[in-house]
Amino acid sequence: MSLPLMKNYINGEWVESKSTTIGDVWNPAQGEKIAQVAYSTAEDVNKAVKAAKEAYWDWRTTPPLTRARYLFRLKEAFEENFEDIARVLTTEQGKAIDEARGEVRRMIENVEHATGVTTLMCGYTLEDIATDIDCMGHPQPMGVFAAVVPYNFPGMVAWWFLPYAIVCGNTFIVKPSEQVPMTQTKIFEVIDEIGFPEGVLNMVHGSRDVVNGLLDHPDIEGISFVGSTPTAKYIYQRCGETGKRVQALGGAKNIVAVMPDADLEAGMPSLITSFYGCTGQRCLSGAILAAVGDAADEIVEKFKAAAQAVKVGDGLEEQTAMGPVVSAAHKERVLGYIEKGIQEGADLILDGRDCKVEGYPNGFFIGPTIFDNVKPDMTIAREEIFGPVVSVVRCKDLDDVIDLINTRGYGNAACIYTNSGATAREFKYRAKPSMIGINIGIAAPMSFFPFGGAGNSMFGDIKAHGQEIFKFFTDTKVVIQRWF
Repeated sequence: MSLPLMKNYINGEWVESKSTTIGDVWNPAQGEKIAQVAYSTAEDVNKAVKAAKEAYWDWRTTPPLTRARYLFRLKEAFEENFEDIARVLTTEQGKAIDEARGEVRRMIENVEHATGVTTLMCGYTLEDIATDIDCMGHPQPMGVFAAVVPYNFPGMVAWWFLPYAIVCGNTFIVKPSEQVPMTQTKIFEVIDEIGFPEGVLNMVHGSRDVVNGLLDHPDIEGISFVGSTPTAKYIYQRCGETGKRVQALGGAKNIVAVMPDADLEAGMPSLITSFYGCTGQRCLSGAILAAVGDAADEIVEKFKAAAQAVKVGDGLEEQTAMGPVVSAAHKERVLGYIEKGIQEGADLILDGRDCKVEGYPNGFFIGPTIFDNVKPDMTIAREEIFGPVVSVVRCKDLDDVIDLINTRGYGNAACIYTNSGATAREFKYRAKPSMIGINIGIAAPMSFFPFGGAGNSMFGDIKAHGQEIFKFFTDTKVVIQRWF
């Protein structure tokens, strides 16, 4: 039986690429191919950009409130298709179904936030900047924008950017990860039902060649990206060369500190979710558990016990707490880091390498894994693993924790568990990452706050969603006027 082939969506139509390069889409729990995707050609990219460019002026001159009404309709359509989107997401990505539902909810929240365009895109005026002269700033759309989005959140991440771009009056192109193209395909099927003007929203599948085609295309004004730090840096540099606006969010090595005064019983569920939620495949996942002071033994012991109780399985089963990693190749990558940790002398106190899930012999499963007595200069304490592998670094005090955080090179998130307000304040004041959690293991902001890190976790000036995103997708035209 032939597998379904994912198509591009260009100018309001489903278009099959003529590319001869075909990739496989896998169900990571089953370890089976479930679909195929054509890696689009330069001609496909050009068609998508051409459609978006031709649609721009009519969309740009559509009143903002009218543009927002499309999003109101889209929000309702997403609600009607909520469970279907979540189940497609889990099927191709592997995460637990409740995690997929949470992702779809965050996607919808960004649509809701973007409908506030009539307030958030307002300009400003200052009268009498000189005698009888007034000055006005008018935020205006710019043209065609594109997003290159990752495999770990195949539904949500594109929607950190897309609704804001189009509600501001721009047109848009999404390039999903070639590993998980089915989720955005399902989403665009819903979009197609809404009846957006042709060319306003487009999608092209593919890999590196398609990304380069978008980066180098003269008719694209800006690029939004989420993925690894090397790729984020590459995109940032390439956009600098071509004069595009860019927001490129990279990787992370997030530290979660547990102080001696922390309420372990209350905090343990969110600690486990931080490290093992989404199988550790998210840029806000905890990677290093900083166990502080004399309580370190107790912290590690209780954390290990909780990790051993995590239910691993097919994400579509409601009782599953942690699904597989996304692919066989990524499983080998994570296993390689576990071997590296052993070679460097860390103590492997919980080994997830031989994780077996009954009924799923070919799935890409790795169980919760813990290294204790990890030194800060070890590979597993410096590099992003992006899997369910926890490195425990024992710290003497808060100064030790802060030094550990600020020397990783990344600056996405950092969290602390404590009952001391003074400790929490010093932590949030001195730690460099841009997203801070206090008695919260995942410092994930809602859609009306900005999302993005610092250091090697963020390349660009304006972060995802929040109020600031409207500045990324508009240029302020300044008008200075005097009437005689």
